[in-house]
Amino acid sequence: MPINVPIDMPIDVPIAMSPSHLSNRPRILFLGKEILYNPSIYKRLLSQFEIVQPSLQDLQREPFMQHLREGTWGDFQAIMRPSWHSGNEMERWDSETIELLPRGLKVFASAGAGYDWVDTACLAKHGILYCNGAGASTEAVGDMALHHIISVFRNMSQSASAARSLCPEAFLAAHHSLPATSYNPRNHTLGIVGLGQIGFVVAQKAYMACGMKILYHDIVRKPLEQEQSVKATYFENVEDMLRLTDCLVLATPSTFSGRPFLTADVIALLPRGARFVNIARGSLVDEDALANALEDGHLAAAALDVHADEPRVCERFARMGNVLLTCHTGGGVVETRVGFERLAMENVERVLLGLEPLTPVNRHLMREDNVGNGHGESDTVNGHSNGHGDTYGEEVNGSST
Repeated sequence: MPINVPIDMPIDVPIAMSPSHLSNRPRILFLGKEILYNPSIYKRLLSQFEIVQPSLQDLQREPFMQHLREGTWGDFQAIMRPSWHSGNEMERWDSETIELLPRGLKVFASAGAGYDWVDTACLAKHGILYCNGAGASTEAVGDMALHHIISVFRNMSQSASAARSLCPEAFLAAHHSLPATSYNPRNHTLGIVGLGQIGFVVAQKAYMACGMKILYHDIVRKPLEQEQSVKATYFENVEDMLRLTDCLVLATPSTFSGRPFLTADVIALLPRGARFVNIARGSLVDEDALANALEDGHLAAAALDVHADEPRVCERFARMGNVLLTCHTGGGVVETRVGFERLAMENVERVLLGLEPLTPVNRHLMREDNVGNGHGESDTVNGHSNGHGDTYGEEVNGSST
């Protein structure tokens, strides 16, 4: 549902407390900078819980872990990270970090839809529920995906570069030559890996705006009514889908291990002249394999909003006219920031009050008697875990705001 902004007018609220002044109310460890968009929700949290907000210097990996060892912030029951741009100065949340968390910790709620930076399976093993910002960036990432899809069919990257060159010869060359290799997306097949919230919005936009034929692969087939709304065809075997795909879009999470999906073998299954769009995670792509396929003509074009070694972009792609590159801004709109902030706070609030979380990620890895009960054991369910708490079709691209 669209979020109207601004949601709140700024108010003066305390943003940090010393453990020596805390009561016996449930305690939240607040990671990151102050609340910007939803101060009334934050004020509500302050009325119910104790909130401890470490300095950004204390969030660097070594100081942060030392504070956990020493119990500086006490036995907090929740971790809240409302902004994607701060609060993760310690970088990857691996077993080394997670093992130091209090045994009574119930929930870790963070901004961002992607979660390849946190070992959600390890959190589940310790009985800690992880909640992301699913849904907050869906519309924005869907719009970016549509822009990228149109771009790879219409050679937008080359056209824009020629115009910006201020060179009349380059302008005329693009004007005369690009139409020979440009196509309307209409009636072409769009193969989507991962039909979660974002993947489905991409399908809706491509189907309704461009008249594309929707193919998809996901670990779980979607309801028939949902498929029929975009006339989507489901492929249990992703290889079968790839062989019929004119433009491939990745809309699936990366794993904590960073295992790529798009490899040379996968690319070889696509028809010659196919196009590729990534609005998910850069780690899903073997960039050398993709560059090779673009250079030898097996792939006609690519559009990448995410990159394997951000903030560094592959130099081979930067030299290619048929590759559109953007700076992981798929979800980069104010509405996304508002939603991320709100969801992080509301997820923490709901779990601490014994209510259902809004956007749980790793619940399928946890035993029911341990959900939200702190450290405990966990199990995978129906094979839907890939060993890192990630499944096809979850939200993606969360770090773009």
